[in-house]
Amino acid sequence: MDRFIQLTAYVAVAEEESFARAARRLNMSAPALTRTIAALEQTLGVKLLNRTTRFVRPTEAGLRYLDDARQILARMQEADDAVIGINAAPRGHLTMTAPVLFGKLFVMPQLVSYLQTYPDMQVSALFLDRVVNMLEEGVEVGVRIGELADSSMRAIRVGSIRRVLCASPQYLAQHGTPQTPADLAQHQIIAATGVGTNTEWQFTENTQPLTIRVKPRLTVSTNDAAICAVIMHAGIARLLSYQVAAEIQQGSLQTVLSDYEPAPWPVHVVHREGRGGSARVRSLVDHLVQGLRQQTALQSVD
Repeated sequence: MDRFIQLTAYVAVAEEESFARAARRLNMSAPALTRTIAALEQTLGVKLLNRTTRFVRPTEAGLRYLDDARQILARMQEADDAVIGINAAPRGHLTMTAPVLFGKLFVMPQLVSYLQTYPDMQVSALFLDRVVNMLEEGVEVGVRIGELADSSMRAIRVGSIRRVLCASPQYLAQHGTPQTPADLAQHQIIAATGVGTNTEWQFTENTQPLTIRVKPRLTVSTNDAAICAVIMHAGIARLLSYQVAAEIQQGSLQTVLSDYEPAPWPVHVVHREGRGGSARVRSLVDHLVQGLRQQTALQSVD
């Protein structure tokens, strides 16, 4: 059996964690897909997938093989792209990731523009408030906020953001404006778990780090909910500057304790392509970098 077909089938099943979904993705029948995977496991003499009535997941050996299979398929796609001159007109499918609210505000307009520019491309966007393991989850391109821990990723900086404390003018008029981080003990605190569950907030005082433990009166699971609560005068929240840039500009929110803000976080577009990369990945990375660098909400502290 054609090894390319086997690798493609295995990657699809491993990523979808389902023979049925993988079959639909590949436009194959489920029995044919099952036979293909069985033939691959028989050829290798290794069990690649654990199958139950509820899910299908790679074994330990299968995870290692999945990484190699993805790289082989990517290299084959690059070779095909190069020989037919696809660099001038990218086509195919890409998966990318970004934080939820960042994706909604900044990435989605760039993706729409990208798809209009390259009609033969398809993109799957994973907007998640967690760090996606791009290698394990089959993601080619991502937007990362904060210092990069994974040195294997190629990264292009597109701006930076701040961690800001904000409240509505009405709340501050009623409760007063905190002058130092210690004053937060006298205020109603809104904590957004999308920014982090830690109740020890970091500040900088005279270039030295300062930690203040806060006791939230309201804890919400999304940044959107925290923004709504702050706008409704419920207290002071710590958010990321881009998340409330529009509200601050409109005057419905204002920042406090700006002199004590910690160092800004960088924003990068990252990708896991090897040397050269494919036209598909390069085209999306270039499009995102150009578009995001034009966003004033990401450049105000550069």
